[in-house]
Amino acid sequence: MNPLTEKLFELLKQVTGYIYPNEIEVHWGILVVVYPYLTGLVAGAFILASLVKVFNVKEVQPAYRLALLTALAFLLIAPLPLLLHLGHPERSFEIFISPNFTSAMAMFGFVYAWYLMVVLLLEIWFTYRKDLIIWAQGETGAMRFIHRALALFSTDISERAVEFDKKMVKGITIIGIPSAFLLHGYVGFIFGSIKANPWWSSVLMPIVFLFSAIVSGIALVIFLYMVITPLRGEKIEVRCLDKMASFLFYAVIVDFSLELLDFIHRLYESEESIRILSDLVMNKLFVSLGVIQVLLGMLLPLAVMVSIRLFKLQEELRKLLYFVSVILIQLGIFATRWNVVIGGQMFSKSFRGLTTFKMDLLGLEGFVMALILLSLPFITLAILIKLLPPWDKVVKSFSDGSAQ
Repeated sequence: MNPLTEKLFELLKQVTGYIYPNEIEVHWGILVVVYPYLTGLVAGAFILASLVKVFNVKEVQPAYRLALLTALAFLLIAPLPLLLHLGHPERSFEIFISPNFTSAMAMFGFVYAWYLMVVLLLEIWFTYRKDLIIWAQGETGAMRFIHRALALFSTDISERAVEFDKKMVKGITIIGIPSAFLLHGYVGFIFGSIKANPWWSSVLMPIVFLFSAIVSGIALVIFLYMVITPLRGEKIEVRCLDKMASFLFYAVIVDFSLELLDFIHRLYESEESIRILSDLVMNKLFVSLGVIQVLLGMLLPLAVMVSIRLFKLQEELRKLLYFVSVILIQLGIFATRWNVVIGGQMFSKSFRGLTTFKMDLLGLEGFVMALILLSLPFITLAILIKLLPPWDKVVKSFSDGSAQ
């Protein structure tokens, strides 16, 4: 028996029901799962940051710059899973050279470039411009040159210039909110517009993707804030933490409601695919969807946050519950992406059979590569924090030192 036949028999052992041989293999693997997960974190972190500048939520101010840098770090890494999945990343520039404006996939390059170059980088630059100048005045060597270069060798820190910076930040943030919606909403749009796949084809898919992105981004910033602040020897500002958790609570409620509405709508329609989708949920995706996504990733954190709001818990206990909740939420959102991407490829086009996805440990589409891609944004964030400290006390100490 040749190796190809052996592989076919091995795959057939994982099949439930009737399925064509060309439908046995799942073509979109773990890298395509990582991609929408990372882009969702970008959108959610930026939305949290926009609460400070656009909606004047002063309690979130201590985490504002951290949220901006988090969005930038994850945005820089977000395209890598797709590029690695395609196999020829050097060809990605062709979408700019010969653009296809009717392709949703191709338009991502333009949306990404707009969001990175025009929105996020400009907002961070105007936010840090004065601080970069002040830092450079009190530094020597390489860091002095780096901060001067990042400030584009500007030296104007007059009241008029600073006021202009603030106006620009607010204006860019207002533009950035719909841009963030577009960045991640288009991912749901791509899946939702595939009519041939009943697991994906839903008008609610872009909205569900968007609100789950907001949930995951806010949860990530809370997690980073709670981890980094004590490591710096600083005390977590409970007012800031409570306010971020409050917005997270409302976002989880909306996200859960939308997913429940989508589920009820599918049941009400009861199309010919409802039977195979029921088998998919109850068998192949029972753990990842029922247990991890719904129970651990949504219902349990929601119950914890409701308990925090109903009962006057001690500060330390509140922090612990917040920390556990945001970790569970991240697990649940990643499971959501997994269930959409992988789950949508696990049933036959004839709606008669199911297959199983088996992920390799090593290789381009393997588990280790996924872990590397998930860790790269945190490494990038560490570098950005070193170059652009997001802490207000650091900024104030430099300002006081230069004034003296």
